[in-house]
Amino acid sequence: MSIVIILAGLFAIDRVGGFVMDRVGRISKDGFSPKFQYIQKEIDQDVLFLGASRCEHHYVPGIIADSLGRSVYNVGFGSSDNIYSHYIVLSHILERYSPKMICLEVMPSDYCRQDDPFTFISIFAPLIGKSERADSVFRMAGTYWKYQVSHIYRYNARASSNLWGLVLDRQRGNDNGYTPLKEPAVFPSLLSKEYPDKTVDPLKIEYLDRFATLCRQEDIKLVFIVSPKYTQVEPSGYEVLRRFASEHSIQFIDYHTSGLYHDHPEYFKDEGHLWDRGARLFSSVVAQDLKHIIQCSN
Repeated sequence: MSIVIILAGLFAIDRVGGFVMDRVGRISKDGFSPKFQYIQKEIDQDVLFLGASRCEHHYVPGIIADSLGRSVYNVGFGSSDNIYSHYIVLSHILERYSPKMICLEVMPSDYCRQDDPFTFISIFAPLIGKSERADSVFRMAGTYWKYQVSHIYRYNARASSNLWGLVLDRQRGNDNGYTPLKEPAVFPSLLSKEYPDKTVDPLKIEYLDRFATLCRQEDIKLVFIVSPKYTQVEPSGYEVLRRFASEHSIQFIDYHTSGLYHDHPEYFKDEGHLWDRGARLFSSVVAQDLKHIIQCSN
């Protein structure tokens, strides 16, 4: 009997804890929670940018919207890392509406093998139960039932960030999901050589295909983008993604291989990210290229 009482107590504590963390997430102003709330309840823009931190910090919706004459939102989540996370985000967006265009910031991690490719989907665990397609990724990862048993565990990955967001407003400077990076004390100085991993994970290719198929079914124009990095890369560095895009009639825009801004290290926060000044200049370039794509599609 005592065991039953203990288990019932633990169950009650977990559910109350999960309820409290859910309420914290609704009012937290950290870097994640407001965007979580937005994609569930309000998002309705014509053009969306999806991806990880390079997406979140590189595309300024205000600048792009002015050029396109269409509403724009940046749905980039830092640390989302690969296609499994992007598929989860897309699934939740489609529960609400279908945008006209999605620009997906792609990286080698979207197709290459990783030791633990599902590590970063845990940040989306608070959204479990809101989209069956998104939940299917957690089932495949083998973590779905852990989050069903323990509701408070769903908030484990972002608990400290959510709590800090109650006292620190990390949304300052946010422009429709874009988060600006501050100017670094020291700019990158060495233009190093980058060798993207070309070992293909068939399951990731399958999810890239699922992502593209969902967009096609919803009549969404899908564009793959690789934003600038302060590294040199061989033209074949993105061959897997380039070939996938070609086979699925997806526009592929590569600003990395072309060496955009390699003569301007002062635009970069580090090798992989532009700080706010560089992001604003880059967004103007992206806007013009997307405008041309839209005009050619009409």
